[in-house]
Amino acid sequence: MKILNRYFLRQLIAIFIMLMVILTGLAWMMQIMSMMKFLLKYGIDLGSFLGLTALMIPFIASIIVPFVCFIAVIFIYNKLIADNEVTVMAASGLSPYQIARPAIILGTVLMLLNLVLNIWIVPRSQALFYDTQWNLQYGMAHMKLQESAFTEISDGLVVYVDKVSGHDLSQVMLSDMRDENSPSTIFAERGKLVSTVRGLSLVMTNGALQSMGNHTVTGTFETFDMDLNVVDKDGNSSFRVRRIPTSSLLQVAFDAETKKQHKMILTELCNRFFSPIMNLILALLCVTILLRSSLLRRRASFAPMVAVASMATVMAIYMSVSNIIGSMTEFLLLGFGLILLLIILFMVLSKK
Repeated sequence: MKILNRYFLRQLIAIFIMLMVILTGLAWMMQIMSMMKFLLKYGIDLGSFLGLTALMIPFIASIIVPFVCFIAVIFIYNKLIADNEVTVMAASGLSPYQIARPAIILGTVLMLLNLVLNIWIVPRSQALFYDTQWNLQYGMAHMKLQESAFTEISDGLVVYVDKVSGHDLSQVMLSDMRDENSPSTIFAERGKLVSTVRGLSLVMTNGALQSMGNHTVTGTFETFDMDLNVVDKDGNSSFRVRRIPTSSLLQVAFDAETKKQHKMILTELCNRFFSPIMNLILALLCVTILLRSSLLRRRASFAPMVAVASMATVMAIYMSVSNIIGSMTEFLLLGFGLILLLIILFMVLSKK
């Protein structure tokens, strides 16, 4: 029996790794294409850009692992059934549960790995992703001022600098046309680039300002702080549950500021704690349908289609329910329902 388990597991692991690499690579390429604006608009170097998009790989993997597990199980077991290997094993006295044990082992291992991925790795990588993205888009990383040249920082905002020494500037001229009704021009002897919570700012000293709107205003200043860009309203300042550590997420689940945030937190908790269970559920669902139809009814040609339809139904129900959960009671009921489904599948598979 150990030899058969190793034989099945080798095939399952091989096809799983191959599919995982292919599908993760495709999803990563799509992520690269969708974020190409960072490479073109902000002048980010290729290494930083690839590093940024690579931070999405753990999140991508956490989503597709259950589906890849199901595909690997249905591919290998359907192949074994078609080659009559399962029939021979059943004739030698092995039960459906014993034949399904490699798939159960794979589903259990992937469930634990996916749980670790969801609870620890994904939140950290997502936090790093959003921080890096914000810095590339609004921080010092993308700011490259040229000496004795006009630099357009954003639409309607142009800066001229005579000399640049790190973040220190000298002889600065800034033209701010972002507000068409109140354009302004600023001259300063010195300036310094500073990264703040608002975005990138230019702190200027010993200068003059001219603003034209309904009335023309001119004046001098010793120190003047100018925001160089507007922070993305859906970016760093927004409520992003994926980047919050799991321990903190559990705490704020009871102290959410709005009902919408509360639902977002509960949905994210479902994804972190319950989505990994789908690895084992889908693996059990697949082998139960394939083996029962093959060993009991002797008509397995329709079994793969039934297994795929059942997988789609279970995932659709799970995703729909997890997205409408509005209280911790419903959250716990969903967890109980998934455990109950696991018990039912084990009972059906083990039934003689």
